[in-house]
Amino acid sequence: MRPNYAKIYQDMLKMEHPEKLKDPKIKELLKSLNTTEDVLNFNEKIFKQSKESLKNNQKLKTYDKKTMLKLLQYQKKHGFSTSHMSRKYKISRTTIAKWKKTFEEEIETESGK
Repeated sequence: MRPNYAKIYQDMLKMEHPEKLKDPKIKELLKSLNTTEDVLNFNEKIFKQSKESLKNNQKLKTYDKKTMLKLLQYQKKHGFSTSHMSRKYKISRTTIAKWKKTFEEEIETESGK
């Protein structure tokens, strides 16, 4: 079962930053928290973090299948190297290589469409 990210962030904002809940842009963003990528982007927009905090949080990130496939398809479409993707998204090259191996059939199927 997937967590209700909209409810989680609503509760967090209500407690820590109630003024942000009045912003219509934030309300709209809360409604569209469907993938890991959405949650990470929302979190970056709402909460400013220190460089140290960002570095530590990076170690704990997880990605859902939809986001992994989206990143791999983006890489393939633009011909980016694994090193480039690793630097751009702060994901280890080993992790990206594992994703490629795990989802190689699905990536090929998608690119054949």
